[in-house]
Amino acid sequence: MAPRSRITIPALGAAAFGGLALSSQESFVTAPRAHARQTYGPTSSTAQRPASGLSAGLCGALLPGACAGALAAAVGRSRRGHAVPSLPNTARARGVARPALDQSSRYADLSLNEEDLIRNGKHVLVAYIMKPKAGYDYLATAAHFAAESSTGTNVNVCTTDDFTKSVDALVYYIDPDSEEMKIAYPNLLFDRNITDGRAMMCSFLTLSIGNNQGMGDVEYGKIYDFYLPPEFLRLYDGPSVNVEDMWRILGKGTSNGGLVVGTIIKPKLGLQPKPFGEACYAFWQGGDFIKNDEPQGNQVFCQMNEVIPEVVKAMRACIKETGVGKLFSANITADDPNEMIARGKYCLSQFGPLSENCAFLVDGYVAGGTAVTCARRNFPGQFLHYHRAGHGSVTSPQTQRGYTAFVHTKISRVIGASGIHTGTMSFGKMEGDASDKNIAFMLQDDAADGPYYHQPWEGMKQTTPIISGGMNALRLPAFFENLGHSNVILTAGGGSFGHKDGPKPGAVSCRQGEEAWKFWKAGRYGNISLSDGVIEYAKTHEEIKGAFLTFQKDADQIYPGWKEKLGYTGESSVQAASFDWAKKA
Repeated sequence: MAPRSRITIPALGAAAFGGLALSSQESFVTAPRAHARQTYGPTSSTAQRPASGLSAGLCGALLPGACAGALAAAVGRSRRGHAVPSLPNTARARGVARPALDQSSRYADLSLNEEDLIRNGKHVLVAYIMKPKAGYDYLATAAHFAAESSTGTNVNVCTTDDFTKSVDALVYYIDPDSEEMKIAYPNLLFDRNITDGRAMMCSFLTLSIGNNQGMGDVEYGKIYDFYLPPEFLRLYDGPSVNVEDMWRILGKGTSNGGLVVGTIIKPKLGLQPKPFGEACYAFWQGGDFIKNDEPQGNQVFCQMNEVIPEVVKAMRACIKETGVGKLFSANITADDPNEMIARGKYCLSQFGPLSENCAFLVDGYVAGGTAVTCARRNFPGQFLHYHRAGHGSVTSPQTQRGYTAFVHTKISRVIGASGIHTGTMSFGKMEGDASDKNIAFMLQDDAADGPYYHQPWEGMKQTTPIISGGMNALRLPAFFENLGHSNVILTAGGGSFGHKDGPKPGAVSCRQGEEAWKFWKAGRYGNISLSDGVIEYAKTHEEIKGAFLTFQKDADQIYPGWKEKLGYTGESSVQAASFDWAKKA
């Protein structure tokens, strides 16, 4: 741990005199001040990015009583053996003053140790990337952030008592150079149901990214990780059904059942009930799982009470013809929970004995966590398919507020999603990175490391990654190799319906993409590269060979020399189906 200097009384005095103090009945203002940003706070063994150096100033301008409180807190921490930062001198109040209630003496305690906080289990921990507006002190802004996220406001209020202070959120670590900030929120702060005492995700989000997202002294703040202690985690629902139940229906056992080959009916809008059902039938001849695309629901040209019977008819026929179970994810998203429940009940009434083969899709970002919880609690026997359309407006690396995709998907497991779309980890068309596999680990493992915290799940069921967005059979082997397994759900729309021979060979080619990776992994083709192994496999499997001929741009990039090795002499890429799928259906 880096050496830390002790605080001095003259330093505190300089900080106090640097501001503009008013009477105890008044609020006060002080100009923001510029100084070299330093870091301080205990280094946690669980944090992946260690602290570097020491602190910024504690006080910009203090009320007489607040100054004494800050001094007492500093001396107390020093006596406990914790390092306390020295304070830079503060500039005199300038002509143009800005509100800046420095609450660091109450809402920051850098002597707190993260390992102790985790061991005691009484706090939810949240890690942010936060940057103050130009000229504002980092610790003062962080303390204001914590105050606004818990018991405080921009002024001292007369109704505050000792109990109120006992549930303050506390900044316990900052690194201004890296813009890192960690806040400990007492478990008691969060709202609980009056019906069953359970915890609410909306309460967690209200505090952790509520008013702090619009504060005048904050340039930006974004959650990068959070930790839920066991006694608080168990107050959330978690998943009731997951991919293990899908594997059982598909005859794949209940452990390590591998890829669920799925698709999205394309075009996403514009099909009427009968063509929609025909498209389902065509895919299910070779695939496992079909989902409504998120805009599909109850359009006037394709109403649910007309299209769902067509889907059920296609499912029954395919199960009879193939001898294998099939799965469908029906979109029940709506503004009104009563409408969601009505849609769900209608679907189950139509699927009847095949009800376990019907999942429910909820567009969890645009409809919110309430919609997810509504489905989880009203239909606990159904696979809860969390679609995240719109999430990029908050989670994209290009945005600096809100939370990351990692945080978003971690939340989905907490509130009970059976599966959630996770992108393609840079192997498809969606924004992402190969390191996004850590998202899958957090969703599926019983304990996993996040960017800042290690999260034990205490036996909570896994949430299955659903991969979609530009995937086809040629992209899958490298995806599996990066992830380390194939226990995911694939929804390949273009990868199935874009195959030159149609959706059945398209679905089979995706399954062969998994098998080719497994054969190569087992050494069946000797000591050769993965790309050469897949080409060797394609020599004896027509469907994936057809994928090479269909998606030639991908083939050229991923499998150099494939044309010569497969004996193909054709010309340009065939990127759309060249058969009459309706006739064959």
